[in-house]
Amino acid sequence: MKLTIKRNQTDVKGLFGGHKGVHFSLYARANITSEERALIDQYKVSDYILASYERPIKGSPNLAFHLSVNDIINGRTTEIDDISTLLKLEEAIQEGCRNLKDLLTVMNTFGGEEVIEI
Repeated sequence: MKLTIKRNQTDVKGLFGGHKGVHFSLYARANITSEERALIDQYKVSDYILASYERPIKGSPNLAFHLSVNDIINGRTTEIDDISTLLKLEEAIQEGCRNLKDLLTVMNTFGGEEVIEI
């Protein structure tokens, strides 16, 4: 599995063309092997949540988002207003992909035997 992350930013202009700040976007997509795809399909984990995060909304309660296995395989872009949230989301995505890799490793051992030296 290989995770591709793309970060972008755009300037936000005010009504009269004044600078109002910067808006960020984060694109994440995992390229998986055919063997990994077969395990995902066999164990039906495409809706498994890899990452959860909250997007702050000014003047409102935070909005919760979830990133599933399907989202990361198909690629997903998320719009973000601040860089600290972008960094937290990127970290959550990376951790989620590591968890998916561990899950796939366990799935691949069913029907077999694992010997652990202690």
